[in-house]
Amino acid sequence: MVHEPHASRLARGDPRRDEILAAHAAAVVAGDATYVDPATGYLVLTAVTLLERGECCDQGCRHCPFVR
Repeated sequence: MVHEPHASRLARGDPRRDEILAAHAAAVVAGDATYVDPATGYLVLTAVTLLERGECCDQGCRHCPFVR
């Protein structure tokens, strides 16, 4: 699944953006629900995991597929 994070969740100018998106893509391909954010070390839910929830939880998830 390709999902471009909303700019308010991951700025286009973020210096680690490519690294973060690569970590997300690798997690999706592996079927993992989360990945470790390379900048913070926090666990981040993938867009696939969030989509399976069926609705936005309003917690500001980076890869929320429901944010427009």
